[in-house]
Amino acid sequence: MSMKPIDILGGESVYCINEDQWKKSFELAERDPESSPRIQAALRDLETTLNRNERAALAFVLIDRLLKSTFPG
Repeated sequence: MSMKPIDILGGESVYCINEDQWKKSFELAERDPESSPRIQAALRDLETTLNRNERAALAFVLIDRLLKSTFPG
């Protein structure tokens, strides 16, 4: 029996990311000499093993866990 895929598109907005956070995230991921190689390697791996919907779900779960985490860094 085949299950219907779970579609995560649409719905109300939950999280807000400001422009400064957005820009700094890309700077860290693309230009930081220490973090960029690790982030880029993780992205390459995820983009080859997860489909678009799975990557979106992972992004939302990561944001939620970051908001709930209590430790710095």
